Amino acid sequence: MIGAMSRSRRLLAALLLAGSVGLAGAGGAAAQVEVSPLAAPDAFTTPGRDTGLPPSLWRGASLATMRSVLPLLATRPMSPAAAALARRVLATGAQGPQGAGSDPALAAARANALLAQGDAKAAAAILARAPGLDRSPELAQAAAESALLAGDDARACAVAQGLGSGRDEVYWLRLRAYCQAIAGQASEAQLTFDLAQSQGRDAVFGRLMGAKLAGAGNPGAASLRNGLDYALSRSLGLDLAAAKPSPEVAATLANADAPALALDPSAAAPDLLPLAQALAGGEPIAPATVQALPDPAAAGDARARARAQAARLLALALQGPLGAEARGELAALAAPQGKAPLGRDLALEAAAEQKLPGEAAMLALWTCAEAGPAGPAFGDRVRIVRALHAVGLEAGARAFALEGLLALK
Repeated sequence: MIGAMSRSRRLLAALLLAGSVGLAGAGGAAAQVEVSPLAAPDAFTTPGRDTGLPPSLWRGASLATMRSVLPLLATRPMSPAAAALARRVLATGAQGPQGAGSDPALAAARANALLAQGDAKAAAAILARAPGLDRSPELAQAAAESALLAGDDARACAVAQGLGSGRDEVYWLRLRAYCQAIAGQASEAQLTFDLAQSQGRDAVFGRLMGAKLAGAGNPGAASLRNGLDYALSRSLGLDLAAAKPSPEVAATLANADAPALALDPSAAAPDLLPLAQALAGGEPIAPATVQALPDPAAAGDARARARAQAARLLALALQGPLGAEARGELAALAAPQGKAPLGRDLALEAAAEQKLPGEAAMLALWTCAEAGPAGPAFGDRVRIVRALHAVGLEAGARAFALEGLLALK
C-alpha cells in the first residue's frame, strides 16, 4: 500500500514537472514571436479610389523623383495615355517611398496633381482624411480649393479659419475676404480685400470680389481659373458655361469622376488595325500580328519605311523575353531618339529591370509632363511602353502603344 502511494506520488510529480516544462516551452515560443509594427500612414497611404494596383506600388521608388515629378503633374497638361496613368497611380492607396513620412506638402502635391489631371473625386477623398491641415498652407490650400470646387463654401472657410501658419499669404487673404463677405461681414471683408490687393494685385479677383462687396454693378464675365474664382462667379450668378475652365475646374463641372481613357482602335490606319484592336482588347501581341504589319523593307519611300518601323517597334516593345529572331529584327529597326535626358532613360531602364512599377511610372510621367499634350517623342514612347510592360503596368503600356499607333497615318 505504501509502495503504491509512493509510486502515485512519483507519477503525480512527473506529470506536474512535464506540465511546467511544457508551459515554459510555450512561453519561450511565445517570447520568440516577432511582431512587426504597421507602417505609419504617409502622404500616399490614403486611397482616392480602387485602382486595382497593389499596396507595394511605391516599393523602392525614389523620393527625390517623386518630389520632382508631382509639381509638374499639377501644372502641365499631358496626352490622354499619360494623364490616365497619372490618375491611376496617384489615386492608389499604397505606402509611399522610403522617407516620405507624414509630409503634408507631398500629400498636397499628390492631390493637386490628381485635380489637374481630372480626378477631382479622388483628390477630395484623399484630402478629407489628410492630417495636418492646420499646419501646412500647401495642404490646406489644396483642401480649400477642393471644397470650393465642390460647392462646399462652409468647408473651405473652416479650413481657412483653422489654419495656424501662413495665414497672411495672399491666397488666404483672398479666401478670407470671400468668407467674410458671404457671412455678411461687409466691413471686415472690405478691409481684408484691400489688404489682399495691396499684397498682390489680381485684376480678375479684384473685379469679381469688388462686385461681391458692392452688391451691384456689372461684375463682367465669369472666371474659372481656380476654386475661389469659381465660387465667386457662382455666388454672383454669372454664366459659368461661357468661361473656359482650368483642368481642375473642368473636372469638377464634369461631375468630378475620373474620365475614362478614350482611344478608338477603329481610327487606326487599315494596315495597322489588327494591332490596334489587339492593343485595345488586351490580347497578346502574337508574332503573327507583328509579321502582318507593313514590311519596312518593302516600303516605297523613307516616310513609309519610318512608319512601318515605328509600328513594329511599338509591337515588339510589348512582347515578353525576345528570342534571337525577334532581337535581330528589333536591332535593325531605326527610329529617332527621344528627347528625355540620358540619365532619365537609364533610370527608367533600371526601374524596369528591378520591377519597380511606381518608380517606372513616375519617370515615364516626368518625360510626358515635359512633352505636353502631344505626348512624348517616339523614341521616349517606345522606352515607356517597354518599361511599363516590364513592371506589370500593362494597361498603361498598351495605352501608350495604341496612342502612338493612332498617330501613324
